[in-house]
Amino acid sequence: MLINKIENKTARVGIIGLGYVGLPLAVGFAKAGFSVTGIDIDKNRVDKINSGENYISDVDNFELASLVKKGVLSATFDYNKITELDCISICVPTPLSKLKDPDVSYIQSALENIVKYFHSNLLVVLESTTYPGTTRELILPALSNAGGNIGEDLFICFSPERIDPGNSEFMLHNTPKVIGGLTKKCGELGSLLYNSIANEIVMVSSPEAAEMVKLLENTFRSVNIGLANETAIMCEKLGVNVWEVIDAAATKPFGFMKFNPGPGLGGHCIPIDPHYLAWKMKSLDYHARFIELAGQINTAMPNHVVELVRSGLNKNKYAVSTSRILLIGMAYKGDVDDVRESPSLDVLRLLEEEGAVVEYHDPLVDFIKWGGRLKKSLEISRINFQDFNIIVILTNHSDIDYQNILDSGTFIVDTRNVYEGIIRKNIIRLGERDTL
Repeated sequence: MLINKIENKTARVGIIGLGYVGLPLAVGFAKAGFSVTGIDIDKNRVDKINSGENYISDVDNFELASLVKKGVLSATFDYNKITELDCISICVPTPLSKLKDPDVSYIQSALENIVKYFHSNLLVVLESTTYPGTTRELILPALSNAGGNIGEDLFICFSPERIDPGNSEFMLHNTPKVIGGLTKKCGELGSLLYNSIANEIVMVSSPEAAEMVKLLENTFRSVNIGLANETAIMCEKLGVNVWEVIDAAATKPFGFMKFNPGPGLGGHCIPIDPHYLAWKMKSLDYHARFIELAGQINTAMPNHVVELVRSGLNKNKYAVSTSRILLIGMAYKGDVDDVRESPSLDVLRLLEEEGAVVEYHDPLVDFIKWGGRLKKSLEISRINFQDFNIIVILTNHSDIDYQNILDSGTFIVDTRNVYEGIIRKNIIRLGERDTL
């Protein structure tokens, strides 16, 4: 029986999608004692894993290589391996269309291959963030039609991924894992499997509840970041320092949670996930106003950053169109190499559209695909900061020498408050009135 295989760790585990979510999950199950097969359409990823080569910052290089060498972790792009698997976790991307409608094509593609190689006594767990109802409306019918009897020889759950790239405090093992099964038995098997890699399991009554958990988490963050961003703009107009205000408010021991403003909203989850919920609610004739308002504020922040840049340049009688501008940070947040939905890309685009010559430095992002070509990060040791009319701090990486940048005397737009408490004529800070 499948329950026995999971308990004695003879169950063969498959992970479909080996990105920021899937690879850490695959490593986690392999460490726990399972034989793990990762499946990905990217041959480069497959080859790297099978060579013991890591490409995800949250995965330990030595640990990955060791697991591959032991033969407990491997990768393939051949979906027929599904015939050998007992448990499958789907960790594929769920982007938005240009119209901000959910794109579940990657889920559907994975599902088609599971159906093609379907066999009885199979546990399938969807981890990809999606709208409430996806598990029941997409996964269940397809696998039931393939011959599975839900709760008997087919077990389906939704368990939202909670990976926070770059977070060394809360990782896979010590972040509670939410599980929602289509039946009680489904939930129990899913919980049993994930209990091998997570210290705490939180079982909810249905996949829809588990799907909603993830969307609430990231909608909560999106809305509160939107509030922080709007507060920053209001503080600029009021002549108040938003960073001082937020820090003081955060001393309240109850009723306040600290969120900081920034140049926009990035990453795969927070800018995208709330729109899945908004889209679903539209189908139910309900308008999710908080989600849309927060989205509008957060999306507009790169434009506000450009206005701060323009203000700094104007003070020195420069125009954006004739300026050389250096951006510090392409990643969407500090100490990660992920540029997905990064507001830095929007700032770069807006400045170039106005005619500026824009370069960037990011110690974790060696290059970006830009305008049909590769745009490379400048080596910090070779940068003469005085060659630029203005420098824009967009990502607060911990290993950047911000003092060296400051000492150059070049005008700086600081969107992350890396120069907290420092008052200089060459600093324009987001959320603070320009007094230059």
